[in-house]
Amino acid sequence: MRRLWRGPVLALVLLLAAVTGIYVLVRSIPGTPGCTVTGGSRDVTLSVEQAGNAATIAGVGAAMGMPDHAVTVALATVLQESGLRNLPGGDRDSAGLFQQRPSQDWGTYEQVTDPVYASQAFYRKLRTEPDWPTLDVADAAQLIQRSFDGSLYAQWEPQATTMAAALTGQNGPALTCHDLPATTAPDDVATVAARELGTAELSGPQDGVRGWEIANWLVAHGARFGLERVTFDGWSWTAESGEWASSGPEDGRLSLQRAQAGG
Repeated sequence: MRRLWRGPVLALVLLLAAVTGIYVLVRSIPGTPGCTVTGGSRDVTLSVEQAGNAATIAGVGAAMGMPDHAVTVALATVLQESGLRNLPGGDRDSAGLFQQRPSQDWGTYEQVTDPVYASQAFYRKLRTEPDWPTLDVADAAQLIQRSFDGSLYAQWEPQATTMAAALTGQNGPALTCHDLPATTAPDDVATVAARELGTAELSGPQDGVRGWEIANWLVAHGARFGLERVTFDGWSWTAESGEWASSGPEDGRLSLQRAQAGG
C-alpha cells in the first residue's frame, strides 16, 4: 500500500513545486509593474492596483483624523476580504474593497464599490465602537465585519502593519513602484488628493511625517497620475529607476513632476 500512494504523493509535491517556481519567476521578471513596501518585519510586494487601493485607504483615514492603528485594521480587513482589489461582487450582495453589503445598510452598490466611500464608511463604523482602540487588529476588524471566522484577519496583521507605517509617513521613503505602465489619460492630482487626503496643497513645505505620507501616496498612485518624479526632504523617487535615492539637502519640501504629454 505504501508503494501505491508514494507515487501520486511525490507527483503532487513536484507539481506544487513547479507551480510555485513559475509563480516566483513571473513575479520577478524585469519589466513587470509592481510596488514594494519596506520597513517592517517583512517586505510586502503589491501590484500597482493593490498599492493604489492601500494608499487610498490610508489617505482617507488620515483625512478623517483616524490613528495609525485604524489604518492597520482597515488594511488587514481588506487584505482578507478582497486581497486589496475593488471586486465587483462577492458572497451574496457583498462588493468592493471591504466586501460591504448594500442590504446591510453599507450604502448603494455604486457607493460600496467606490474605494473612497467604502473606506469612509468603514472608519465611520469603527468610530461608533468605543472599545476598538484597545482591541488587537483581528478583533477590531471582526467588530465591524462580523465575519464567519474573525480569526482570519490576524494572518494579515504583519503586512498591514508594514503598509500602514509607510502610508502614514512613519517610515519615510518606504514605498516604491517600478516599471509603471504608461498612462494616456492621467487623473488630476489635486482633485484626487482633495477627496482622498483632504487637501490639494501637495507642493512646498510639509511636516516630516505628513510629507512622507503624501509622498508615498503619490508614488502608490504614480501610474494613475502619470508621475515621473516625486521629491521630499532631499529624497527622490523616479518612475525610471523605480526607487528612492538621496537627491539633495533635507529641506522639508515636497514636489512632483508629471510626464510631458506625448513624451
